[in-house]
Amino acid sequence: MRRAAIVGTGAIATSHAEALRAAGDRIELVAVVDVDAERAAAFAEKWNVPRVHPRLAALLDEEQLDVVHVCTPPRSHVPLALECLAANVNVLVEKPPALSLSEIDTLIAAERNSTGRVATVFQHRFGPAAIRLRRLLSEGVLGRSFVAKSDTLWYRGDAYFDVPWRGTWESEGGGPTMGHGIHQFDLLLSVLGPWQEIRAVAARQARDVQTEDVSMALVTFADGTVASVVNSLLSPRETSQLRFDFERATVEVEHLYGYTDADWTVTAAPGHDDVVARWHAERSETVSGHGGQLAAFLDALDSGEAPPVTLADTRTTMEFIAALYASAFTGTVVKAGQIGPDSPFYATMEGIGAPWANAR
Repeated sequence: MRRAAIVGTGAIATSHAEALRAAGDRIELVAVVDVDAERAAAFAEKWNVPRVHPRLAALLDEEQLDVVHVCTPPRSHVPLALECLAANVNVLVEKPPALSLSEIDTLIAAERNSTGRVATVFQHRFGPAAIRLRRLLSEGVLGRSFVAKSDTLWYRGDAYFDVPWRGTWESEGGGPTMGHGIHQFDLLLSVLGPWQEIRAVAARQARDVQTEDVSMALVTFADGTVASVVNSLLSPRETSQLRFDFERATVEVEHLYGYTDADWTVTAAPGHDDVVARWHAERSETVSGHGGQLAAFLDALDSGEAPPVTLADTRTTMEFIAALYASAFTGTVVKAGQIGPDSPFYATMEGIGAPWANAR
């Protein structure tokens, strides 16, 4: 049986503990770490975890582990992942996995010198419907891709930002683009493949934060698909939506934090009713979530393959975010591959600074 530990026992750690328990005898949660000793102890008691450690160094020194689940606030993700890689331990890190492209490249370099691997939690990639969509597209069932959209329209009031690390570039790395919409447009990217260029805007409309509270982007993909991406924390009717208009069908999903097949609809183009039949030939009640990704992670470890989502996959999504901010803050079109070490948006998503920064 494989052995796992969770670092950071805040709210998202519960999703990881549930996924580990659902994996049955494939993996065991043997230890947790948290800077808040009381919270760690309470979490360990709730989930029957035998040991609590005060810090990651002690955990890595005293436990034989296959994977560490990093569930801490964003600023600490890369330092903790680097510690795990130095100990040759695999890492499953929550989003956002890093605060910049520079940090992602630091992880990539460290991974080359380790037998451990880093995977990012982008759990919506692993719902049965998303897997089916990518397969049908690759098999040519859906035809060419033309138009798409990704909307993450959520609501976070002022009280949400009372947590000190929220709403800052230094600790969170960005606003809803970085920390909320990332799941939806990562799924979009996993379906449509390489993006080519971005035209974007970002604004701080209502929340007293450093980062944006809304962003919008028009994206052109390498295959010619055009897409819109909206990320908001100001939307009282909360929803997460994706729409793909292919040659032979429109495929849509609307949910909030996780979907089942019931949340997806497929509308055939005239003369292509067979596409709908193909879609409904497979049915699942499974909710997209951490359990699906953990199962795929363990499958990869068992087969000796790199666990999904790899750092290369992650870099594509993080480069998309950096390009969105760069386009929004400079008023220019940003192309894939344009943001290198000489760009101010390489070391920080804030880049040259948000246009509202001097208004605070």
